[in-house]
Amino acid sequence: MCVISFFLFAKMEAEGISAPLSLSAEFEGSFAYLTVRDRLPTILTKVIDTLHRNKDNFFKEYGKEGVQAEKTAISFLSRLRNELQTDKPVLSLTDNAEDSEAWNEYMRRQQDLMEDGRPVSWFKSPWLYMECYMYRRIQEALYMNPPMDKFDVFKEGKTQSYFESQQAIKTLCTYLQELITNMENMTEIQLRDSFLKLLQISLWGNKCDLSISAGQDNSQKSSPIDSLPDLQRFILVDDSSMVWSTLVAAQGAGSSGKKHARVDIILDNAGFELITDLVLADFLVSAGLAKQIRFHGKSIPWFVSDVTKQDFEWTIMQTMAANHKWMSASGVQWKHFMKEGTWSYHDHIFWTLPHEFCDMAVDAADLYSTLQGSDLILFKGDLNYRKLTGDRKWEHTVPFDQALRGFQPAPLCSLRTLKADVQVGLQPGQAEKLSSQEPDWMTNGRYAVVQFSSPCREQ
Repeated sequence: MCVISFFLFAKMEAEGISAPLSLSAEFEGSFAYLTVRDRLPTILTKVIDTLHRNKDNFFKEYGKEGVQAEKTAISFLSRLRNELQTDKPVLSLTDNAEDSEAWNEYMRRQQDLMEDGRPVSWFKSPWLYMECYMYRRIQEALYMNPPMDKFDVFKEGKTQSYFESQQAIKTLCTYLQELITNMENMTEIQLRDSFLKLLQISLWGNKCDLSISAGQDNSQKSSPIDSLPDLQRFILVDDSSMVWSTLVAAQGAGSSGKKHARVDIILDNAGFELITDLVLADFLVSAGLAKQIRFHGKSIPWFVSDVTKQDFEWTIMQTMAANHKWMSASGVQWKHFMKEGTWSYHDHIFWTLPHEFCDMAVDAADLYSTLQGSDLILFKGDLNYRKLTGDRKWEHTVPFDQALRGFQPAPLCSLRTLKADVQVGLQPGQAEKLSSQEPDWMTNGRYAVVQFSSPCREQ
């Protein structure tokens, strides 16, 4: 593997160029502050309500034990909401789960970084850490109260998002099947144009994020294909051509003929966005641009709408069962890809830890090593972007490569609609112009980036 980026990072360290401050609710009036003050308590309230509304189901399934578990979990979550709203010190996890010690170690690490020995707390610590911590504490409430430990408190919203996006899903599956039917007659230029279109559909599918809307309806109702021309001007950085070039280069002949190119997709939201990812993956395989697709999702319910293994499998089964010719055909093909091993789903506890991705090589060396075997990694969504860049107060013109701080296991691309106030890789004056026109351009979900970085790209 080329090590240009490693030496860039080492040069930064040698010259004393430290990373900027983490975004934090400590900065009153910031998006982080408003999220911790308003949106996170709203999400906790919805979780409590979900448990309460399922009380009868818990009784039917588990009897009195289920009802008691529901009461205890609601009490736990109510205390958690109070801790958040009153900026109480963060507590260690006590559920003895696989990742508990990693979380507690991270808390100790954060404590060492606090000024004047102040305790790690909701409004004074990094926003990325605190937001991830809240979702992990929700899971602790369930872990500590079996038989509810497998219950997905966000399942209802994810299911609703899928069903309310049916027309858009039908349109997209029909478009995919038409492409596949005509693929043998496509020129390379036509193939490239089709790929770029599906890449953009996957990009804009990321607008459907239930954690940003605090669980309110955020489904896709308009045609995802017809919308593309109008959305083009909202893409602030577009490295799509580099993504295409990387895929084409990966087709170069190896020792036994064509290389078996592998693409890894780090998933974000269930519902319509997941469909856009599956459609893109289908196209990559059907067009011969990839021989293997590895999907990476979350091992526990996360950020309201993030994909778990159950969501992934459910989505394929629902698409197979659809009363629509091309939706059903797509679902059948996806099931076949999974069965034959062309596609595979993976989760790793690192994806639901609060760490920046530049920590992965040390804190999750096995995962980093796995990703090094990829020809292209697609990181979907805002949370992945925040972790790629460390969720820090970078200047907007700082190169994307620099903000990755040495995280370059393989060529990678972030497909992200902006929903947090961190953005790098812009041209001089671009952010200032946007701020004068739309002060909330970084958080309103109207803008997007396709940002590429390769370990072997010239810096």
